[in-house]
Amino acid sequence: MAPSPTSTSPPAGAYAVLAGTLLSLVGVNWDVQWHVDVGPDTFFTLPHLLLYSGSAVAGIASLVMVLRATFAQRAGHAPDPAVGGSPVRVLGGTFTAPLGYLIAGTGGALFLLYGLLDLWWHSLYGFDAVLDSPPHVALFISISVTMVGSVIVFAAARAQRWGRIGLIVGIPVLIVFTPLTTSAFNRIGLPVPPQLAAGVFFAVCFVLLGTMTLRRPRVALFIAVVLGLMQVFLWWFSPWAARVYAGYVGLPLRDNLMDVPPVLPSGIPMFMLAAALVIEGLLRLGRGRGWPARWLPQLTGAAGGVVVSVSLLVQTSMLRAGGPMGRSATSLTAMATHVLVGLAFGALAGFLAARFAVLLRLNAPAAADQEGR
Repeated sequence: MAPSPTSTSPPAGAYAVLAGTLLSLVGVNWDVQWHVDVGPDTFFTLPHLLLYSGSAVAGIASLVMVLRATFAQRAGHAPDPAVGGSPVRVLGGTFTAPLGYLIAGTGGALFLLYGLLDLWWHSLYGFDAVLDSPPHVALFISISVTMVGSVIVFAAARAQRWGRIGLIVGIPVLIVFTPLTTSAFNRIGLPVPPQLAAGVFFAVCFVLLGTMTLRRPRVALFIAVVLGLMQVFLWWFSPWAARVYAGYVGLPLRDNLMDVPPVLPSGIPMFMLAAALVIEGLLRLGRGRGWPARWLPQLTGAAGGVVVSVSLLVQTSMLRAGGPMGRSATSLTAMATHVLVGLAFGALAGFLAARFAVLLRLNAPAAADQEGR
């Protein structure tokens, strides 16, 4: 018989992985603001080291948990799915890896590989001041993989309070970070701005994912509140850290700096709480009235997607009125475009979130059986 998840699920490893993802998130925000306020950099800067250390912390913690599960398996203890997820045999059974820690550790290992690629890139081209270089996109993807692993780890422990708290904190990290990967498509000339589509899709998908995984009231609201707190912190920290570090290393700020919002924090949905209220309300209404579960996630996702998309249009108009989007923010064409993007990508997000939530719950069915309603 598998051991009880309430007695064997250690939060230390899970929160170490989460701490690593938070370090990476802070590091990349700092690095982007450094490029804006100061200019090009090299491989060895403090923002880069913070970014690398985050992946190192998450990767090492995942490795420790994999070794812990492997030693427990060899000692005759049955793997507990609540500890990181269902066990996976690796290298012909040499290792027993909980699924969440396996994915998080794989992301950390890929980050080290792509970090070497980034170092080689810097050695060839010197200064680097763009987000969409091949090494950067690869690094963003690898960090996103680690963050996904962290979400799987906490979802497996959702029967415990620390697991639910970790999931509610881990999901906003993904919402903030994952749109960065769309920088690879910026130069293609797509009919829809990649960052707009990604912002709508990931925000709605991950909020719905958390709500449907935990199946508890107000989860979407909690996620939106944590996301807002992250935005406030990064809004303050990124410009402050860039200026302090520039003074420390003796580099001047750019001559043409303007009083504009920090780049990445200003792209986080500011009105996510409104979308969360819509999502919570529709899910509760649909379940209370017995609406078919086949299309309730898509309907909820589409409604939440419209709120996120239109709020991003308003947000852009508020923060960057002189920018390329700000002047046209109130036009009917812009509004129609955002509504259509919200409907399409929100519905897709709802469709996928419902299926991902089922996978997360099946990954640790013992925890689901003991979960209170």
